[in-house]
Amino acid sequence: MIPDNPHPAIARHADEVARGELSRREFLARATSLGLTAAGAYGMLGLRAPAYAQDRQDGGTLRIQQQVMALKDPRLFDWPQMSNVTRGWLEYLAEYQRDGSITPMLLESWEVNEDATEYVLHLRPGITWTNGDPFTAEDVAFNIRRWCDKSVEGNSMVSRMATLIDEATGTAREGAIEVADDMTVILRPGMPDITIIAGFTDFPAAIVHQSFSGDPLASPIGTGPYLPEAYEVGQRAVLVRNADFDWWGTDVFGPATLDRIEFLDFGPDQSAIFAAADADEIDMIYESVGEFRELFDALGWEESESLTAATLVIRPNQAAEVNGMKPYADVRVRRALSMAVSNDVLLELGYSGNGVVAANFHVAPIHPAYADIGPAVFDPDAALALLEEAGMADFEHELISIDDEWRRNTADAMAAQLRDAGIKVKRTILPGSTFWNGWTGFPFSVTDWAHRPLGIQTLALAYRSGEPWNETAFSNARFDELVADALSIADVDARREVMAELEQLLRDEGVVTQPYWRSTFRHAKPGIVGAEQHPTFELHLYRLGLAA
Repeated sequence: MIPDNPHPAIARHADEVARGELSRREFLARATSLGLTAAGAYGMLGLRAPAYAQDRQDGGTLRIQQQVMALKDPRLFDWPQMSNVTRGWLEYLAEYQRDGSITPMLLESWEVNEDATEYVLHLRPGITWTNGDPFTAEDVAFNIRRWCDKSVEGNSMVSRMATLIDEATGTAREGAIEVADDMTVILRPGMPDITIIAGFTDFPAAIVHQSFSGDPLASPIGTGPYLPEAYEVGQRAVLVRNADFDWWGTDVFGPATLDRIEFLDFGPDQSAIFAAADADEIDMIYESVGEFRELFDALGWEESESLTAATLVIRPNQAAEVNGMKPYADVRVRRALSMAVSNDVLLELGYSGNGVVAANFHVAPIHPAYADIGPAVFDPDAALALLEEAGMADFEHELISIDDEWRRNTADAMAAQLRDAGIKVKRTILPGSTFWNGWTGFPFSVTDWAHRPLGIQTLALAYRSGEPWNETAFSNARFDELVADALSIADVDARREVMAELEQLLRDEGVVTQPYWRSTFRHAKPGIVGAEQHPTFELHLYRLGLAA
């Protein structure tokens, strides 16, 4: 449903696309987050929206390679693999698409006022929970209140809902969430906030029933077409179609056709994953990287690619203690680590060149409001001089990474360049389960970050003071102030000026070495429908199937 009075910024952004000042992808993300349908947004560009539906067989089993991690309350999810399984029964208010647009899911539509201080959310009629309860505005309000609870350790949805929260109570501000009627919720951020709808699409934003206990497997009440049959951490997860449930999405998107979906965990080693494919134990994989892309091609599997803002960061933890000291509290040490390495080399050796060089500030060229502040500085001699000035020239850094293909290789390339610069470094490589259990606390390590529609989303999640996912322990009052400003600016050009200062702050403070933006790839057998790689690695299970 196209709003009767589309947000006034939409027409302006369409003109910017026509003048070549704004990319089509940026326009789609911006226009749909402001309430325009994907079809309406494409129409404003004189284009037809892509069709996602394909003919599929009714029935069948699909075997997907993916790590099977221990589940927890969705608002605590910290890896997209968790949500890919629970998407079978726990759905979302809105869904981010491969083209950058945002599609209503449990919501039918939304309207945003001109300064993004009021959101009117309209629920899709006729939805029921799998236990027979009607899905209502009270359910939506219940979930948003849960997301606003700062007392829950690890609740990263707090970052996405920050403008709805009363800092004094650490909960939703009085009047911020109004249930207008059974099918309408009104949100009133305390200041303009352009990111709320995009936040609804992020993987920790799964919608749970009001009886939710905290364990998605304990009583799997949802609105989706599948139910969990088995869940073995590190081994497998199995979903089966809920034959007794009249799924609402059939009338909107077409039926969920698969009888059974199996997620099979072979660990992060691509050689083990390829061996499983070669032995016909799986039908599609989560991600294919490096030289294994050619091997999957040789099997006759089909490859899909997504240009993304997915990346990794090599980051010192400013609060971490090593031998009774905090080596990374000193900005000179942090800057030296970034200056000693070439991001071009990290892209080539770490990721086989399959991406775009980045510049150490975690906002991508495909993001609306990206500001080009120039390349990162590469000066090994100056880096060593900074360490000597800080009295840290003899300190041995321990660089920790997961034991996989691209993250391990990137860390190896970083360590080699640091050694070439005369900087002492030890490499530690950990198995996945060990790494994931402690990823936020390592003193110096490599972490991958998923794509998000807006660059300011990532900056708020990862670098604002005190946020659950702030693994760098970076805390800067000016940065926090600028984040709040950027969240409130609807105009892309005006926000770009603030983003430039944010980007420069991150780089000047040596917060991360962020070397490249990843193109990501996925392989699947011919005849698998809906397996295309998604920018955020999402699997939209209701679209998966076997070709008719």
